Amino acid sequence: MKFSEQWLREWVSPQLATQALADQITMAGLEVDAVEAVAENFEGVVIAHVIDKVQHPDADKLSVCQVDDGSGEPLQVVCGAPNVAVGQKVPFARVGAVLPGDFKIKKAKLRGVDSRGMICSASELGLEEGHSAGILVLPALAPVGEDFRAWMELDDSTIEVDLTPNRGDCLSIKGLAREVGVLNRLAVEGPAIETQEATHDERFPIHVSDPERCPRYIGRLIKGVNVGAETPLWMVERLRRSSIRSIDPVVDITNYVMLELGQPMHAFDLGNLHEAIDVRLAREGERLVLLDGQEIALRDDTLVIADHRGPLAIAGVMGGEHSGVNLETRDIFLESAFFTPLAVAGQARTYGLHTDASHRFERGVDPELTRLAVERATALLRKITGGEPGPVIDVTSHDHLPPARHVELRAARLEQALGVTLASETVEDILQRLGMVVHETAEGWRVEAPSWRFDIDIEEDLIEELARIHGYNRLPVRRPQARLALRPDGESRQPLSRMRHQMAARGYQEAISYSFVSPELQRTLMPQAVSPRLANPISSDMSVMRASLFPGLIKALEYNLNRQQSRVRLFEAGLVFRGELDDLAQIPMLGALACGPREPEGWGAGRETVDFYDVKGDLESLLAMGGDAAAWRFEPGQHSALHPGQTARVLYRGDEVGWIGTLHPAVRAELGLKVDAVLFEVRLDALTQGRLPSFVPLSRFPEVRRDLALLVEEDLPVQSLLDCLREQAGEWLTELRLFDVYQGKGVPEGYKSVALGLTWQHPSRTLNDDEINRLVDAIVTETGQRFGARLRS
Repeated sequence: MKFSEQWLREWVSPQLATQALADQITMAGLEVDAVEAVAENFEGVVIAHVIDKVQHPDADKLSVCQVDDGSGEPLQVVCGAPNVAVGQKVPFARVGAVLPGDFKIKKAKLRGVDSRGMICSASELGLEEGHSAGILVLPALAPVGEDFRAWMELDDSTIEVDLTPNRGDCLSIKGLAREVGVLNRLAVEGPAIETQEATHDERFPIHVSDPERCPRYIGRLIKGVNVGAETPLWMVERLRRSSIRSIDPVVDITNYVMLELGQPMHAFDLGNLHEAIDVRLAREGERLVLLDGQEIALRDDTLVIADHRGPLAIAGVMGGEHSGVNLETRDIFLESAFFTPLAVAGQARTYGLHTDASHRFERGVDPELTRLAVERATALLRKITGGEPGPVIDVTSHDHLPPARHVELRAARLEQALGVTLASETVEDILQRLGMVVHETAEGWRVEAPSWRFDIDIEEDLIEELARIHGYNRLPVRRPQARLALRPDGESRQPLSRMRHQMAARGYQEAISYSFVSPELQRTLMPQAVSPRLANPISSDMSVMRASLFPGLIKALEYNLNRQQSRVRLFEAGLVFRGELDDLAQIPMLGALACGPREPEGWGAGRETVDFYDVKGDLESLLAMGGDAAAWRFEPGQHSALHPGQTARVLYRGDEVGWIGTLHPAVRAELGLKVDAVLFEVRLDALTQGRLPSFVPLSRFPEVRRDLALLVEEDLPVQSLLDCLREQAGEWLTELRLFDVYQGKGVPEGYKSVALGLTWQHPSRTLNDDEINRLVDAIVTETGQRFGARLRS
């Protein structure tokens, strides 16, 4: 629901600024999505009168006009609009005026003719999107010389409210004003709506065949309307500020009443109605061409408005094209109805439609509003289009109207739920301002919900109303009391459970091994390890505390291989123990082991075995979970249990926190293993560290990518090369990707070709080739000086 702030303030105007008003509405449970100005900034535009117009001597599509802008002397203006005419009142930008887009009006010559100003279109003033075909013509009563912006009241804001489905009563200015009034304890005063007396006795018969779905249907015949009349500019503007396009005065008035009061309405061309209106379910095989031109086949569960020839409209959704008002229409049949929410719910979506009417009827429209809306629309029609109204035809099934709902509210329950005692006078004032009838009882109050509040059914509904109007921020804050103190836990910390799920998702199974291992196995894997020896071990092969998770994982691997399990994926989280008892460090670690085929056995799976890079990828998936992958590094290292050429230290923010590598061939031979295995072990305190994500806006400008193939010595770590590139690539580098490493024909012996993709993107403009070329030159120069790298030809 989008509405004009000025329109709302005609009903109720609290002493609040625009943003404060929007905040108040949001805090009351009606979330404000956006607050926007109704027009772009411009100045120097006044109302002028076109007093003369002649053809431009040298241009067929231009006119030379004389305009009176109230300054006392007519001004000559060259205008290209096809609809400019003598006698019109128009918005006129004087010399020196500034239009939207910082467009300044200056004296000019157009095809040799002086032009001192500009007659403006709606799009040039920022009042509509796209390009207008002609100038904006103002009403004849517009005062010449007055500031156009002030006269149009364009210093206004539109407020867009995102309503929950239970608050359909706020889909109107009247409903929103009621909320603002009760929040500020102010009276709400809308326009006076007087009964429009009939000036003729003609009626059009109405029959409601399905009163359960349509308990109330009201119609009125209005004769002699002028559909060609012009919708007043004030109404067009209010519709525009609610994102509704002006069509013709009859449609505009029905839309205006819907926005003002919340009652959807429809006007039929009486000349296309036959015998009588019937509100019924559609029949098998019936079709209807809607106002948007599409033809649909009606289902037999769809409520329709029909005459004796067939359907005229889908009830509560959209009218038909054949019976709609057009320029030839002289007599109209105005309808206003109450359709039950269940009768309309889902009907629009099943036909691929969504209309303002269906949006309201699905949420519930006040059944007491139908007649009031007819009177309001009739008054506006008589004033704008003329016409003679007939008597109001009211077909109501009182047995099917929603019954009055009475809810008991206990004072003790209210105090218990809110944690504060509200005075009886406050409770009654809030509920009465919300339109409820309140009767005091021994235990509290008996409340009758108003007809427009379909969401008030139980005691908790009333408590919610009192809480939000009293103010959620005014309710006391109470912390729960408990004997156990809660330990603080940073939001950036990654729970171990997530890591367990991640490893399981990548095909690993969790192992839980003893903290005691064989001293021989630990000595084979880590000869220099120091850990406590048990005084009374369970057995001799479980006599020392583990200094690493590797012994337990390798023991589990042996167990599985001895039972013909050739593909093993295991991980474990637990403590390792380093040092003697008087200086013991208990370090939580997470380790993993993988061996065997890369993919499970299957007809489509290859026979490649898992390697270092497969397990490194699994570890990197854990590192990425913290949102700080750039803080992690892998560097070549030497570990007694791991292959010298396939081992890396794992660094976090420069500190060594783990190892990854392939099991050392000598260790594998000593243990009698016939397959390679890849292992890693990382400290949990580093793994669980993370970085809170922060929003970075997406750039709307194109990326620029350059691919470089650099020849470097084969023993140069690629990470060093990547670090150098990041240093030289500048702040706009968004991605650096290694996509190929090649040795062979065309590459000198002892060298390798490293292919890198660099992507740049600027947040606020398009990068040009000169800037990128300078960065690439700097990269080539620096890598050449530092590593002896050169571009591969």
